[in-house]
Amino acid sequence: MKSGEKNPNKALYQQLRTFTCEQLWEEEVPSFDRATSAERMERVSLIRAIGVVFSESGTEEQKALVRPWLQRLLQDPAEKIRRYAMAALPKIGAGHGDEAELLSLMQKTTLGREKRFLGEALAKIGGSETLEILEQSVGEEFSPVTQKVRANVARTESPSIVKLDRLLRDFGGLRIHLRGRSGLEQIVCEEVEEAAAQDGKWRVAEVRRGLVVITPIAAFSLGDLYSLRCFGTVGFVLGSVDGRENAESVEALAAVIASPLTRRLLETFTEGSLRYRLSFVGKGHQRGAVREVAARAFALCPEILNDARNAPWAIEVYPGERKSLVELRPRITPDPRLAYRRQDVPAASHPPLAACMARLGMGTDDVIWDPFCGSGLELIERARLGGVRKIFGTDLDPRAVAITQENIVAANLPLIDTELVCADFRDFVRSGDLRANTVSLIITNPPMGKRVPIPDLRQLIEDLFTTAATVLKPGGRLIFANPLRLESPTRALKLESRRVVDFGGFDCRLESYRKVGG
Repeated sequence: MKSGEKNPNKALYQQLRTFTCEQLWEEEVPSFDRATSAERMERVSLIRAIGVVFSESGTEEQKALVRPWLQRLLQDPAEKIRRYAMAALPKIGAGHGDEAELLSLMQKTTLGREKRFLGEALAKIGGSETLEILEQSVGEEFSPVTQKVRANVARTESPSIVKLDRLLRDFGGLRIHLRGRSGLEQIVCEEVEEAAAQDGKWRVAEVRRGLVVITPIAAFSLGDLYSLRCFGTVGFVLGSVDGRENAESVEALAAVIASPLTRRLLETFTEGSLRYRLSFVGKGHQRGAVREVAARAFALCPEILNDARNAPWAIEVYPGERKSLVELRPRITPDPRLAYRRQDVPAASHPPLAACMARLGMGTDDVIWDPFCGSGLELIERARLGGVRKIFGTDLDPRAVAITQENIVAANLPLIDTELVCADFRDFVRSGDLRANTVSLIITNPPMGKRVPIPDLRQLIEDLFTTAATVLKPGGRLIFANPLRLESPTRALKLESRRVVDFGGFDCRLESYRKVGG
């Protein structure tokens, strides 16, 4: 094929991808079955299209119809057709019968490429029968397949649960990374130090951009870590490896994954099989590197399995100029700190940001208001800290108000007088529902104009300042995320603190104002 010419197989596949399941099954498959061997080879892309289209939009009944057809193609004289069929079968949810067919073909074929594709298919659907054959009679080149099949079996026979209540007693030398949005590090640090003063479990070792490093000084559980609310993710530092990509770095990374520390952490905090998902942060999928490293780690420690599907742990490699850092992170969904968040709204606050804002707004006997309540995170996080007498929440979206109500109920807060209203915050004050000099804390993350268009964002923020100056009592505070380089237009609000925070691709200013005067 000349440069610039379109691959005919790819063009046919792209055309067939637009067909419905009915069109493919009722029109294209019968035509394919009637075709000569040469014609079938020209239309082999149909098999690939069948696997993709039926996996995406086919009903279980439709998949049951096409599965025997794909099984028959595993016996086709043409290796390419067999190969396409074995790639399509796992996509539609292959079962025990398909596994048996693939295993039968594995034991018959002498073609290296066919064996490789059979291995890839069995890695996705293979169970205990496949594992037995792989471990007894298949060569070393199938070690990655063996690991994936073992993970399949473990996922079914020994489901994994991350245990929040188990204590790690052997913690000597362990470093723990609390990662979050840059600009919030000091608030995270203060929360850790406050907790340490109460339970004596932690010591802050280092503070860097977007990162607080802590070291344990007493036995602790994951539940103890997740009692801290201001960080984003937690990772146990397993070690570091050469940042360059070479055989030595593969071996070093595999040794870190298979290390006694990794095993001790996984065994302590996991009930069931020890499974992780390996990823290189900021470097895309890196499938080749993942396969190579995971295969070597499996050879060193077969009890720890790399598994891309529903693994309860992640092993993440953070690249550096000279050294890459390796961390073990629990993958707990939902986050145990956010069990109350039953629903969410578009462009809602990032939960750790809401927790940080709540800490900035701590007080006693507070009357608090969120003019843009969204899903209610700022209100809930502030109320969880105590010292709240009354809650006001407003939002233009009635669904947001309903979701805030649902989440507040789910949070099981102490009995607090709560008033949630679907209204523009300016109208809420003009109507007299919120009177002047009655609120002690306004805490809010207003629309940024990034995901939800705002006709005049500057005017909105100016109106927020003006409204806050009206409803806050003397000494009352306004804590909000300011998307603009805009100071308060009224001298009644005095700036007390400002932090530049990464809001996921753009900087925003987290500001705290206090009302002065009468």
